[in-house]
Amino acid sequence: MSPATPALFEGLIDDAAVFPPGNAPLEVAIERHHGHRKTSYAGLIGPLLVPASDVDRLVTEASKTPQQSLTVGLIARPGVDPSVVVSAVERLRGEETVSVAGAELGWFAGWRNLPVDGLPLTLEVPRGTDRDRALEDIRAGADEVGHQVQAKFRTGATPTWAWPDETELATFIHDCARLGVPFKLTGGLHHAIRAEHDGDPQHGLLNVLLAVHSAAHDGALVAVESVLGQRDPDVLAEAVQGLEETDARRLRSLLTAYGCCEVTDPIGELDDLDLLDLEG
Repeated sequence: MSPATPALFEGLIDDAAVFPPGNAPLEVAIERHHGHRKTSYAGLIGPLLVPASDVDRLVTEASKTPQQSLTVGLIARPGVDPSVVVSAVERLRGEETVSVAGAELGWFAGWRNLPVDGLPLTLEVPRGTDRDRALEDIRAGADEVGHQVQAKFRTGATPTWAWPDETELATFIHDCARLGVPFKLTGGLHHAIRAEHDGDPQHGLLNVLLAVHSAAHDGALVAVESVLGQRDPDVLAEAVQGLEETDARRLRSLLTAYGCCEVTDPIGELDDLDLLDLEG
């Protein structure tokens, strides 16, 4: 078996070590993130995701290793006052030890007016009828604000968010492709293949990538849903290996990244499937 095209996985996995279920202390997460940056899989790793409310502690911890650059994404869960993000952006303006790759918060109607210095924005969309409204609003606003904006959808269960099944996730992916709205995912994507883990259902990373590929090529909703339900690792690995670089770049223009609290989990499984060339 040959590795998949590197363009498929480049910068795909944002480091969400401080978030559940990992819950790493910030100083530990920073140390581990610096370690990831020195490995053969460094090119797969995106920024370290940190709560916008922890920005002061972030600066303190990052200043302990000023020789190592730290790029972060500022996160505020839906329901958090957007001013928290604005304050964090202001706090980090001109900060030499930390650079900000973007900010993530819950979608709300006034997001266009956020004074965030033109940073890329990721807006987590709700469920139900407001999801359609949010996606349409993001599509319309992307041409108005003059900086990158994308949607975000939660693929893992929380105490207040039930696990989205294949139908719901397929519909989200299909609609984003139809509207031309880029997106990132968060939660639950720790494994390469769709399965039950510790008794709970989890979507598979390879399933998601191939589902986005299907949607990006005008695949019917039923086809996108079918890919998400595939559980044969050989079938999925072979399909991923068959993707050309143009296919990979097209699907990654839609699925820009996803957050994972232990980035080595999916990377290890991808390597076991011979999809990575970590020595190249």
